[in-house]
Amino acid sequence: MAKQQVVTPSILPGFMELLPADQMVFNQMLETIKKTYETYGFIPLDTPMIEKSEVLLAKSGGETAKQVYRFNKGDNDLALRFDLTVPLARYVSQHFGELTFPFKRYHIGKVFRGEKPQKGRFREFYQCDIDIIGFESLSVVNDAEILSVIYSTFKALGFDDFTIRLNNRKILNGFFESLGIADKAEVLRIIDKMEKIGQAAVLDELKSIGLSDGDAGSVVKFVGIKGSCREIIENLRRLEVSNDMFSEGIDELELVINYIDAFKVPSGNYAVDLTIARGLDYYTGTIYETILNQYPSIGSVCSGGRYDNLAQNYTTKKLPGVGISIGLSRLYYQLREAGVLGESRKATPSQILIIPMKETMSQALELATKVREAGIAAEIYFNEGKIGKKFSYADKLGIPYAVVVGEDEVNTGIYKLKNMATGDQAELDIQRIIEQLKA
Repeated sequence: MAKQQVVTPSILPGFMELLPADQMVFNQMLETIKKTYETYGFIPLDTPMIEKSEVLLAKSGGETAKQVYRFNKGDNDLALRFDLTVPLARYVSQHFGELTFPFKRYHIGKVFRGEKPQKGRFREFYQCDIDIIGFESLSVVNDAEILSVIYSTFKALGFDDFTIRLNNRKILNGFFESLGIADKAEVLRIIDKMEKIGQAAVLDELKSIGLSDGDAGSVVKFVGIKGSCREIIENLRRLEVSNDMFSEGIDELELVINYIDAFKVPSGNYAVDLTIARGLDYYTGTIYETILNQYPSIGSVCSGGRYDNLAQNYTTKKLPGVGISIGLSRLYYQLREAGVLGESRKATPSQILIIPMKETMSQALELATKVREAGIAAEIYFNEGKIGKKFSYADKLGIPYAVVVGEDEVNTGIYKLKNMATGDQAELDIQRIIEQLKA
């Protein structure tokens, strides 16, 4: 008889696969983010993971195009989505006449990037996006609401010590214009690295792209302005920079801060930071980055900003917007590595394990049905074995409670509900079991 060929089970590098207890924690984080988004009235959206390459890559080039998973199926040139923003642009353009504007959507789903995998960075990962898309115009009060959503989301996830760093690209671009700097995008990319490489290295890089010593020094001094949000606004105005874009950016930033205060976001959880530039060229106004203050090595856990025209590659209509993204896979991985999430014992949604004796299977099924009808996740242990093995099953999965259904329980209607953590048992009827599980 030929020897069976066995393939060694494995997955590709850069893909995250979790064990049940970890997956429960991940799903809980995802659900928390989803509920917070919906609290603000954002509408769920899900687009196909596979798009036409000509649509998905209409604007993308350079490194992004190299990272796209692209393939042919029959006559179709296809690609896996690399973010959730381009599919949103296509969706809004395609369904423009059927949508109500401003269009507030959230999208939580997997995206794919064929980049070299690194610690905490993946080729397949979840993003949790929100965007508000306007038609022709979009009030900056929406920029403040986005920051309020970020605040509410991270509070709901259990964090208190975090800072949402805030800036406006018009301030940066206007200041660079006033100095006569032509390659603003490259300067933005360099100052965006200030926290990672330091002031001296930023000065050197600015000079290496052709800035004079004076201009490079002015840029570094400018982005180094510190103080409260109001103080920074005042200091920017004192510069008396003669540039309309610069002035417009200061006015927008001040207005956004006024609205943020109206949203009652604590001042300790947001700050103006002029070093925040965001590398993507399409940001045109407010920009955000969020840092967990106790874990700065994780980097930004939520970022985004305002853009003038989301869908310019798909329509002539002007569709300004503002949005942010949480890279959930990376965030979860980094928090787990930092020991923030702790050890989870629960590897199942089940709240109770129902253990029938051989002659009481029907009654156990009825009990499980009543518990589930009350909205409680319940599991029945169907396999034969010693009672200790059955309790061990509940313990290993972290099921909080277990109950044995025997003849005495069926006859009296009273069951011994066992707390698996303490070992304590309480004699209760079905209604009181349900109340206990809901408590």
